[in-house]
Amino acid sequence: MKKYAFLFPGQGAQVPGMIKDICEKYPEARKVIDDVSAITGIDMPSLLWESDAETLSRSDNSQLAITTASIAIMKVLETKGIKPSAVMGFSLGEFPALYASGVLSFEDVIKVVYQRGKIMQQTCENIAAASSGNKPGMSAVIGLSPEQVTEITNKIDDVYAANLNSDLQTVISGTADGLTNAEAACKEAGARRALRLSVAGPFHCPLMQEAADNFEKALVDFSFNKPEIALFSNVTGKMADDAAEIKKNAVLHLTNPVRWTDEEKVLFEYMNSNDDEWELIEPGVGQVLTGLWSKTKYAENYKCKVANSVDSVDAL
Repeated sequence: MKKYAFLFPGQGAQVPGMIKDICEKYPEARKVIDDVSAITGIDMPSLLWESDAETLSRSDNSQLAITTASIAIMKVLETKGIKPSAVMGFSLGEFPALYASGVLSFEDVIKVVYQRGKIMQQTCENIAAASSGNKPGMSAVIGLSPEQVTEITNKIDDVYAANLNSDLQTVISGTADGLTNAEAACKEAGARRALRLSVAGPFHCPLMQEAADNFEKALVDFSFNKPEIALFSNVTGKMADDAAEIKKNAVLHLTNPVRWTDEEKVLFEYMNSNDDEWELIEPGVGQVLTGLWSKTKYAENYKCKVANSVDSVDAL
């Protein structure tokens, strides 16, 4: 029996015009766009298809846009009989994963992500204001191990190892000055590149504590359910099956690193523990997670495919 694991992309994947071709061909996808507009009061077609890159990069816009895109594509895949038996999401992608696993309803996940984006954007603006307008953010360090990057950032103020993407790619978070200093130190240590990312702030590090406190208050009125399928956590790097812990980790998520390499390993072990045939799919914008998976030893056993355009969706 063939089963599917979905890997949902995170913030930074957004692009102007995202999934317009899919929405034009598949009414199921367009309905998701319209439903999100009704829930939030935001003109989602305008946000997705008429915004420039800078507007889309704001946390309050990108989080809602990426979540909407992932769920829209997931609904199209459902019409093809492709439903996940395991899910995990990278950073923001954990929220469409919560929806896909039954932890949050559609309306609730949209409301939660809408609040999360606004809260995080405000915190980012507060950090920038306290830094004389210098925009905080994140940088991808290529060519050093997570351990090397962590050792470097531990010696520099206001910068942290945030996303443990692969053996040779770690994303760091910090203030503008912290990032500049860490980028230079990483290059001096042998990093091939240190690339500033198109995101609104220093996610997954202690600088987001204000956002975490406010997000915890915003979650009080939302019910989290026990997952109906296998779900994996960025915070722990392990399978998540307790509703209360999942809700707690949704808050810790803002100040803790994304343990993606740990999740990939645990997902591989889960898929490999039975005799089913598995395929991985990245439903959403871009192909970052497909690329990360392809560079692991697990890709020899299980392939990951993108679902980010009409052609790629039709090919599944």
